[in-house]
Formats: sequence, C-alpha cells, structure tokens
Amino acid sequence: MIDGQAIFKVAGFLESEDFFQEQNQWLYVTCLKLYQRNDAINQITVAQELDRQGKLVACGGAANLSQLIANCASPLDIEHYGRIVNRLAISRRLIEASQRIEKIGFEANPDIEDSLNKAEDVLFKLRHGQSPRDFAHIRQVLDKYFEAPPAEAEPGQPEPLKQIYTTYTGLDEFLGGMQRSDLLIIAGRPSMGKTSFALSIAQNAAVKQGACVAIFSLEMAREALVLRMLANEADVDSRRVQLGRHTTEEEERRIMNGIGVLSEAPIYIDDSPQLKVVEMRSKARRLHFERGLDLIIVDYLQLMAGDSRTENRVQEIGYISRALKGLARELNVPVVVVSQLSRAVEWRASHKPQLSDLRESGSIEQDADIVMFIYRDDYYYTEKDWQEQHPDETYPAGIADIIIAKHRNGPTGEIKLHFIAKSAKFKDMSNQEPSLL
Repeated sequence: MIDGQAIFKVAGFLESEDFFQEQNQWLYVTCLKLYQRNDAINQITVAQELDRQGKLVACGGAANLSQLIANCASPLDIEHYGRIVNRLAISRRLIEASQRIEKIGFEANPDIEDSLNKAEDVLFKLRHGQSPRDFAHIRQVLDKYFEAPPAEAEPGQPEPLKQIYTTYTGLDEFLGGMQRSDLLIIAGRPSMGKTSFALSIAQNAAVKQGACVAIFSLEMAREALVLRMLANEADVDSRRVQLGRHTTEEEERRIMNGIGVLSEAPIYIDDSPQLKVVEMRSKARRLHFERGLDLIIVDYLQLMAGDSRTENRVQEIGYISRALKGLARELNVPVVVVSQLSRAVEWRASHKPQLSDLRESGSIEQDADIVMFIYRDDYYYTEKDWQEQHPDETYPAGIADIIIAKHRNGPTGEIKLHFIAKSAKFKDMSNQEPSLL
C-alpha cells in the first residue's frame, strides 16, 4: 500500500494461503486483484475494494490499514519479508504433513508399500506446492502465452527443457518434440528394434540435450543395456563390445570416446524385474527430487505388475497404463513405454501393425497420447521373395518404418529410418519427406 508497483516482486512466489491470519489473506488477495486489473494499490483503493466485498470491518477498518502502513515505513525489503512469510508457511505445512504421516503409520496397513507411497505423496505435494486442482478460467491458461519471456538463466544454471527431441528430423516434425506430461507408446513385434529405438531416444536426449533420463529396464540387465548403448554411441558391432573383441585401433578409439560421452550423460538405470507401479512411481519421484527428471523410459509394459490383484491381465494392463499416464502428468515429463504387439500381425497378408494389435488392453490406445509402431519389411521378406512380389521396387534392406498411428495433438503419418543391426542403431534418412496417413 506504500508502493503499489512493488507487488510484482512477491506475486510470483507468495500465495494468500501463506499468511497465517485470515485478515492478512484477504488484504493480500485484494492487492492482487487490484494489481491484475492494473488499478492503483494504496490505502484508499484497498479500503474501497474491501468495503465492496463486505470485508473492510472484518479487516479492522481503515484505521488498521493506517496502522499497517505506519509499522512498515519502506517497501524496499518487500521481497525479503515475503520470503519470511513463505518460509514460515512451509514450516506449518511440514508440521501438518508430519501429522498426516504419523496417522498413516498408526493405521498399520498390512500393505507397507501402499503406506510408504502415501507418505511419499504427502512430502511430494509439500515440496512441489501441489494442491487439489480446481476449475481454471480460460484466461488464466491463455495469459501464459502472453507473459514476458523469462530472463536469461544465470551462468551455470541450465534453462529448463520445454520439450525433449528424439533428434530424428522427420519424427520431431510430426511430434514437435516429445511434450511434457505425454505418454508415448513404442510398439512392435519381437526383433523389430523397439528397445533399441527407445534407448536411442533416451541416449540422444541425454547426450545431445543434457536431459536427465530415467530408464526402467525390466527385461535386460543394466550391464547388457549399457553395452548396447555403448555400441550405439561408438557405432561398432554390439557383439564385439559384449565379448570384448575390438579388432581395430579405430574401433578401440571410438569405444573409448563413447565411454567418455556416456559417462557424463545424466542417464539413470533401474533393472529391477517385475517392477510394480507403486515402486516405479516412488523411485521416479525420488530421482525427480534429487536431479530433476526430463524423460522416463519403460522397457517394457507387459513385464510390469499392478499393485493389487485384478480379475484378469487385461484389467491389470489397463491399470498400469493409466498409472503411467498419471506419472507423466504428476512429474510433468514425457514417459516413453515399449510395448508388445499381439500375434494378429503375423496372420494378416500385410504385416504392418494396427492399433488393434496392441497386446492385452485397448486402454493402452486410450491412455496414450502418441502410439508409434516399428515395422521392417526385411524382417518378413528375403531379397528373393521381395523381388518376386515387388519387381519394380528396391529391396528395403535395413529400412525401418516408424508409423505414428495415434497422435492426440497432431497428425499421424509415417517416416523411414535406417536401422543398423550390428550396432542396434537408428539413423535419419537424407532428403526424406514425411508422409501423412
């Protein structure tokens, strides 16, 4: 009320609920309303707005406003005072959180994982300032697009990544990068390269963008996974890396360089088999607290276990897919999940997969924001068979079709990538025009 323009220094972090006394909450909300309307903020306008709301008397009247101004002679330290109010509010919430966790402990739930998850959820919401979501006017969402651009990050402070790029040109054109809070499914039949494709995306994001990546590998041990990534980075035969057979000095040099690059990449791997949803959520949130996650990879969906017994596997997979979508929104990161396809693909004349081929649950299609299939003609046809059926076409050796069959917020289509089997690596094809479906 001394300097109405000073409110911008605290409006970004101070909430009305941070004030202990209700009268002070009303005063702060009133100042914010005047600020949002671009009205002047002073003793007179605040008193008028409180009177219009019928709260002036409850706030002590105009005399109390005068007393507040007299007690704070200068607005120069407003941000410091605001931080004090915010810090004490967090301390009160921490006390409340400890009481809720104490109550969870006294309940003595026989499912200890459920109890731990509830306790972690209390602390997660406290740390991230989450509160129950309510209706928001469309103006509140639109205003974000017209805010002033954020100030440049200080030296040593990386700017937050708005989206994560696969670095495959055609795919990023379709997706606009992998958007935060999206659930992406990569599906294919065995030996199509779906795990390699997911790992390539993780590797590209971590190495080229500096994105912090969590990989949950339910099928492969972390040692085998890392060796596959090393073969990809060094562009050498994965078998030679696994067996330690490096035949040339050039390969040795590339492998040593690859080790150096991957050692510095922010990639974290968990290879727990039969991982439950609640365990994955807990581990992901813990890493998010410590490092700040940008991307989660899960390999693969059908090896995950639900948190409780269900009538059948279809219901369980449905629960898991919903939980993974919830995790993407909760942590605000893209979650990429590898999934199997049913054998129906093999029975059709055209072996190209369809959404109906997603194995065990239609809810995967429903929950996913993006569904991609990997298909390779050279898996189903020898060069001789191909020439017999397609005499005018070149045999597509090492060509993988990435089929975007579902895209909630954009077009569907198909791109082609080079698949290098020896190093389990995908590469862009030059001069390729993505085709829309």
